[in-house]
Amino acid sequence: MNITLRMAMIMATVFAVVTLSVAVSGFIGLRDIADPTQAADARGFALFWAFLGVVAIGLGSLAWWIERGQRNAEDSQSELR
Repeated sequence: MNITLRMAMIMATVFAVVTLSVAVSGFIGLRDIADPTQAADARGFALFWAFLGVVAIGLGSLAWWIERGQRNAEDSQSELR
């Protein structure tokens, strides 16, 4: 199955939004936890989802950068003709 760069950017954006919303929800929920052990576990959970969101943003940015480079290369080729 081939995934186009544009589709990769869209999927990365959707994944980043979902994971970052879970992370924000986890950080907001930390206020209600009194037990320090549970709070540390919840913080780790939220940080993990934030990490996944950052990875998704990075991969989406990489796909955008590659697509832009390909588009510029195609434009350069069409000018030479």
